[in-house]
Amino acid sequence: MIKILILYYSRSGHVKAMAEQISRGVESVSGCEALIRTVPPVSTVCEATEDTIPSEGHLYVSHADLKNCAGLIMGSPTRFGNMAAPLKYFIDSTSDSWLSGVLAGKPAAVFTSTGSLHGGQESTLLSMMLPLFHHGMLLMGLPYSEPELMTTETGGTPYGASHLAGADNKRTLDDNEAKLCKAMGHRIATTAKKLHES
Repeated sequence: MIKILILYYSRSGHVKAMAEQISRGVESVSGCEALIRTVPPVSTVCEATEDTIPSEGHLYVSHADLKNCAGLIMGSPTRFGNMAAPLKYFIDSTSDSWLSGVLAGKPAAVFTSTGSLHGGQESTLLSMMLPLFHHGMLLMGLPYSEPELMTTETGGTPYGASHLAGADNKRTLDDNEAKLCKAMGHRIATTAKKLHES
């Protein structure tokens, strides 16, 4: 099975819900398996440690997950137009993966959720792309051949899937947002499979 790593950080559950929709798109491709992983929150207390296995939800990512994946789809909520600190903290620890080139040549995509429509979705997606470029990954977005990209009035950009959670942070994924998440998962899995077979 070709493993596609879906790596995310989620505070209120919206990015997690997107990751699960993306996994459906990945697993719609024969021979591909979605591996969903998250990162622990960053502590405000010096020297605080987190259990290696979370009490609930998806497992924490390991450097072995990066090495063994055939593609990576990474997601974060928007924090002032940037990725959230816990995801950045993990990425900053991947120098060994960068030096060994384990991600080079693998397809990648990014996704995000914001509280407001113009709350920095695209700049957050771009901020997540930068370290992936340094890792030598093949960055992919969503093409306008996906009809929902032209009709969405909430989330969805050519830079990657996105979601509008609303000012009260209670808005769930709508049909367009979910379809774009699945389309992105399918696209990365299809590309990873073609690269693996060539």
